[in-house]
Amino acid sequence: MSGARLVWHQFRFDQKIFWRNPAAVFFTIMLPIIFLFIFATIFGNHTIAARHGLKVKTYYVPGIITLAVSSATLVSLAISLTRSREDGVLKRLRGTPAPAWAIVAGRVGNSIVVSALMVVLLTAIGRIVYGVHLPGATIPAIVVTLLVGASAFSCLGFALTSVIPSEEAAPAFTNAIVLPLYFLSGVFIPETEIPDGVLHVANVFPVRPMFEALLTGFDPTTTGAGFEPGRLAVVAAWGLLGLAIAVRGFAWTPRSERS
Repeated sequence: MSGARLVWHQFRFDQKIFWRNPAAVFFTIMLPIIFLFIFATIFGNHTIAARHGLKVKTYYVPGIITLAVSSATLVSLAISLTRSREDGVLKRLRGTPAPAWAIVAGRVGNSIVVSALMVVLLTAIGRIVYGVHLPGATIPAIVVTLLVGASAFSCLGFALTSVIPSEEAAPAFTNAIVLPLYFLSGVFIPETEIPDGVLHVANVFPVRPMFEALLTGFDPTTTGAGFEPGRLAVVAAWGLLGLAIAVRGFAWTPRSERS
């Protein structure tokens, strides 16, 4: 069987597992949509003076997209991989003729496809329900930002499994990392309500730079193509760090068999 067919087979398997898991579907698909409806409906007609009167509803669309991509990649991978490792699923997969890279590619491909679906859904809701327009000139920049962000967050998801001790600890561990970053990065709270010092700290981590890069693409006052190379470099650097940690620390066998 060719490499492409192996990846496709693994991807289809991971897609079935994802869509048959009600909890995964709710937290990855439905929860970001609920967040967008809540925040955009309550605060949508307000404006952000510091951003040339940008409507808050326009602000929240890329913010919730950032949350959705992070949830579909970093959070989903960290939790599902830890569960598969501790249940012995990864060990059994590693014992099959399928190469490790095909298994990894299938998992990452599933996360990226779900991320793309969420981007389409949230952008459509923003456009149809709240009248948030996506400037056509910035679409290439948004696509690049999403690819860089989804790839980096996927690497970080694999890296996190090396420090998560058990299946039970995985949800608490990942949420303890991402939830504070959502708040500090302005995903839930408009940046005008966050102290500058906190925003400077948030800029060091990958969530806010990705959010800022996406917000530039959605901002109707943006001129030019809307690329944010500096912010994308920060996101990519975290991805490379995650990849390095994953290469050294990712395990296929349960922790109990390695102690």
